[in-house]
Amino acid sequence: MTKPTPTARVLTTESGAPVADNQNSSTAGVGGPIVLQDQHLLEKLARFNRERIPERVVHARGSGAYGHFEVTDDVTGFTGADFLSAVGKRTELFIRFSTVADNLGGPDAARDPRGFAVKFYTEEGNYDLVGNNTPVFFIKDPLKFPDFIHSQKRDPFTGKQEPDNVWDFWAHAPEATHQVTWLMGDRGIPASYRHMNGYGSHTYRWTNAEGASFFVKYHFKTNQGIRCLSAEQGAELSGTDPNSHQTDLLQSIERGVYPSWTLYVQLMPEAEAADYRFNPFDLTKVWPHKDYPLRRVGRMVLDRNPDNVFAEVEQSAFSPNNFVPGIGPSPDKMLQGRLFAYADAHRYRLGVNHTQLPVNAPRATTANNYGRDGLMATNGYDRHAKNYEPNSYGGPVQSDRPLAAPLAVDGHVGTHAAPAHSKDDDFFQAGELYRLMSEDEKERLIANIAGGLSQVGREDVIEKNLAHFHAADPEYGSRVEAKVRELRED
Repeated sequence: MTKPTPTARVLTTESGAPVADNQNSSTAGVGGPIVLQDQHLLEKLARFNRERIPERVVHARGSGAYGHFEVTDDVTGFTGADFLSAVGKRTELFIRFSTVADNLGGPDAARDPRGFAVKFYTEEGNYDLVGNNTPVFFIKDPLKFPDFIHSQKRDPFTGKQEPDNVWDFWAHAPEATHQVTWLMGDRGIPASYRHMNGYGSHTYRWTNAEGASFFVKYHFKTNQGIRCLSAEQGAELSGTDPNSHQTDLLQSIERGVYPSWTLYVQLMPEAEAADYRFNPFDLTKVWPHKDYPLRRVGRMVLDRNPDNVFAEVEQSAFSPNNFVPGIGPSPDKMLQGRLFAYADAHRYRLGVNHTQLPVNAPRATTANNYGRDGLMATNGYDRHAKNYEPNSYGGPVQSDRPLAAPLAVDGHVGTHAAPAHSKDDDFFQAGELYRLMSEDEKERLIANIAGGLSQVGREDVIEKNLAHFHAADPEYGSRVEAKVRELRED
């Protein structure tokens, strides 16, 4: 028998009983069958069977880190959010980067948008800012989101991602042309999580102390500089080091090279939204900087790695409905859908009490509410506290302080299309993005699009997609069409 050293901790079962032998199962005699009474063996195997939880339907493959946000510029004229209330104020945060479409074991260097989710542990509760490394997205209505993701995921029959599905969906979604141009361009494969920007992507709403409101878009600009991989580099790295981005983030923080981003915002006075030349709540479009210049807010620094990737990264839960006073949602339809979908996904994956997990729980304040019981409920409640409101026993009460000013709405409930603005077509911003590219960038963009589109089996699907690129820019469409024909003739 091996005796523990005086300084060693004794191995125990989950109930705290000491484990006598962790090398040999209990058997009926030497060489006999294992007996059912071996509680330690049964407990280990049962726990092992349950070590994994359902992976995220999207953003399954991810990495995370802790850090802080420091305010560098006064924005109190635009929002009453306490964590933005004073220059020099610091707030602890956790961030999770991710790919979108692939499974948990997918490569980091895939051509895919990257999730960019930040949890600010503020003194008024956790504020989750859930975005991507692109300022736009493929669709503008959440009703299409399950269909979009199904088209990008593994086909239920072949069990693999199919170009026919990917491009067929895009053929029927002309609004995706802008994001497709982003994705297939040079920024479609970041060299690392440190070398990419992050965007809130959606339009949000800030309200100041006087009750005036501004629609806002968030831009996290990397201070490491933008670095990207070519399609060939991404394919090679995916094969040689599928964990490339995880390794880079982990090692950079461990050696004290702390990545940072500068946060800027675009601010639109609420009254200007209705008459803006395109729908400002359309997630497939950006606000031109000449209309709404970037305004610096602060600096985000990542300086600590998680101790346990499963507990802190896999179980981290972000939801865009986690607001704080001074910040609220806009009428952005995709955001409105995600206000429900994100939190519901975590209730499914992690349980109704996932907000009590250390990575998700408030840190600068405490959660006070009447939620009780459910799977994995803790005992972190006041003794004898009531579970209803109002009550006469000193339970928590409402603040009477709205998170944001009321948003005026009118009309009849129904399945309405988005309100029409003068410049609300699906292609002009994709064309503007194309025309901003250098000749080398255009060549790589054309090659990336044609490489996938040329694999599509149906000519009518190819033609529909080509029409989108022609509508964005005649040269753009002609070059994609010529490259597709060339590849299909080979």
